[in-house]
This record gives sequence, C-alpha cells and structure tokens, in this order.
Amino acid sequence: MSDAGFAYTLTRTLDAPADKVWAAWTTPEIYGRWANAEEVAMDVRTGGTWSAVMIIPGGDRIPLSGTYAEVIDHKRLVLGMDAPGQAEPVLMTVEVTADGDRTQIALSQTFDSAQNRDQAEQGSNFLLDGLTAHLASA
Repeated sequence: MSDAGFAYTLTRTLDAPADKVWAAWTTPEIYGRWANAEEVAMDVRTGGTWSAVMIIPGGDRIPLSGTYAEVIDHKRLVLGMDAPGQAEPVLMTVEVTADGDRTQIALSQTFDSAQNRDQAEQGSNFLLDGLTAHLASA
C-alpha cells in the first residue's frame, strides 16, 4: 500500500518489558486472551501466515487472516490483512521499543479513505486497551 492517503499512528507506553509485549503479539494463546480472539494461528516470520476470529463487542465473530510482510524479532511486525474487495493486503505496522522495564508501542496504518482509517483506528485503540489491561494483570 502506498504512503499516500489517510494514515494514523497510535503510540502508548506500556508498563511491561519489551519481551512480554512481543510475546503478547506473537504467541497465539496470549494474543487470543488480550485481543478477544479465538482460533488464533501464527507463523511469525516474514512470509508466514496468521489467522484469528475476533469477537467484537456485541458478540459478532469476524474471521481475519493474512501474512507477515516483515518480522524484525522483538522490534517490528508488519502484518498484511486480507480485506474483501482489496487487491492488496491492508498493512499494519507494530513497532516495539524497549525503555527499561517499560515499552513504547506504535501501531500505524494507511488507507484510501477517511472512513476506513477511522474504523481501523478505533479497532487499534480497542486492541491497545486490551493489551494494556492484559499486561497490567499479568
């Protein structure tokens, strides 16, 4: 996907070391707990595939799948998500930066419309809220 368009970046500082944050994004059982997902499968390597069934508020089940466009261990994930009607996968970049016992995480995406960007940004905030709550209780 090109850099032109409607983009967002969400950044948070998490009260957990980077290895725990990385594990939360790359271990199916852990990801399922904080992301409210079932049937999570991950082959975390560049070119590997992932899939999950997200349970959204209200109980609807949304099957998602895609590939890892880039994996830099403990630092960066670029996930491509297969989206209906899109010729190219929708990319999400997850940057993990260690800061002592804390970790800065940044999620970013670019879309061709403000509406798609706004929906994705809302979903990413939901994900980060779940991750923050999971790390606080872990």
